[in-house]
Amino acid sequence: MSTRFARAGFSIAAVATMIVLAGCSSSGSSFTGDWGQVAPGKPSLTITSDGSFSGTDGCNPLKGQGSISGDTFTFGPFASTLKACEGVTPWLNLAATAKVDGNTLTVYRSGDTKIGTLQRR
Repeated sequence: MSTRFARAGFSIAAVATMIVLAGCSSSGSSFTGDWGQVAPGKPSLTITSDGSFSGTDGCNPLKGQGSISGDTFTFGPFASTLKACEGVTPWLNLAATAKVDGNTLTVYRSGDTKIGTLQRR
C-alpha cells in the first residue's frame, strides 16, 4: 500500500470521526444561547453549556441550574423575585422542562403542559 493511499484513508477516517463527534455534541448545544426578546414585559432566557440559566419572565429576574439530557432541558431549582407587574403574564417562572425545534424553545410546566415559546435571538 502506498503512502498516498494510506494518507487518503486516514483523511477519510478523520473526517468521518469529526462528523460523528459533531453529531454527538450537538444535543446539548441546541439549548445553549439566548432565547426570547430583551424588552420590557417580554420573557427572555440564556442557557449555557453547563446548564446554568438566567433571564426574566418579563417582570422578575430568574437564575438557576438545569440539566440537558437528550432532547430535553430540565430546569432545576431557581431563584426569582415575585413582584407583580401590570400587563405581564409571568409564565417562565413556572418552567419545568423545555425542548428545541429549530429556532423555537418550547417551555413546559410539570405534567408536560406547554406554557410558552421563545425564539432564538
